[in-house]
Amino acid sequence: MKGSENLKKCDYCAKEISYFDQYCSEECHSNANKYYETTEKYGKLFSIINMICFFGITIGIFLFAFLRTAGMIITVASCDILGIMLILLPFPTENMISKYKLKKATKITRIIGLAVIGLGILFLIFMLLFPVIFSE
Repeated sequence: MKGSENLKKCDYCAKEISYFDQYCSEECHSNANKYYETTEKYGKLFSIINMICFFGITIGIFLFAFLRTAGMIITVASCDILGIMLILLPFPTENMISKYKLKKATKITRIIGLAVIGLGILFLIFMLLFPVIFSE
């Protein structure tokens, strides 16, 4: 372990590198640059869609009590749109990037996107299989 005191991890893939380097290869450097350019280009769109979908899910669940069909449509659509956005624009938080590095953090974000889509489909299946419980 004595030799590892001057090593740190690549900011993209988390491989051990020299203390004076930021990335382990040109490929990691170019992939990180692509990510940061995409973040800069689509960051505001990501935030707006994220906020709309979050409120859509909340409002849709609230509407289940009064208007079952409308609540179901709003919730499922919001979950699916949010999940697709997380898959297409996987922008993890800064804390995730510092903990897992960029490559793994974007992979985790895409998995979360798949889980959100799955949650939307689960809402839809639940509402279609148990219409008697939520009859209007």
